[in-house]
Amino acid sequence: MALSLNRVTLIGNLGRDPEIRSTQDGKEIASFSIATSDSWRDKDSGERRERTEWHKVVIFAQPLVNIVKNYVHKGSKLYVEGSLHTRKWQDQAGVERQTTEVVIQSYNGTIMMLEGRPSGGGKSDDMHRDPMSVGDKSEHSFDVERLDDEIPF
Repeated sequence: MALSLNRVTLIGNLGRDPEIRSTQDGKEIASFSIATSDSWRDKDSGERRERTEWHKVVIFAQPLVNIVKNYVHKGSKLYVEGSLHTRKWQDQAGVERQTTEVVIQSYNGTIMMLEGRPSGGGKSDDMHRDPMSVGDKSEHSFDVERLDDEIPF
């Protein structure tokens, strides 16, 4: 089997405040839409053109959910890294629906706030240490600082 990679990187702005939901076992999930834009100059008319795409983002990693809940709001500029997941379901009318989302779980995602120190919300130790960058440091993460300096060859 060939090697494959499911990785998405976006830089954009939130269209509205994040939605925080809870699962039946009490874990919180954050979701929001992020807008990315392309701009170019039309060859024929010379006019500036722009196209905006909206991407759904869902976060399951609890440390990142807490950051989003406390510091991210409509208009926030974020760097988001996760993987694409497509879900299918039937709506209340029985019509089959499908959506594709950028999913951030405890082992595969990153969020960086690309603006100054956030205003409002609660305090977080992660945000206090480095307000511009927040990533999930789970047990599956590779920590370069833990490497031994002695190389055996």
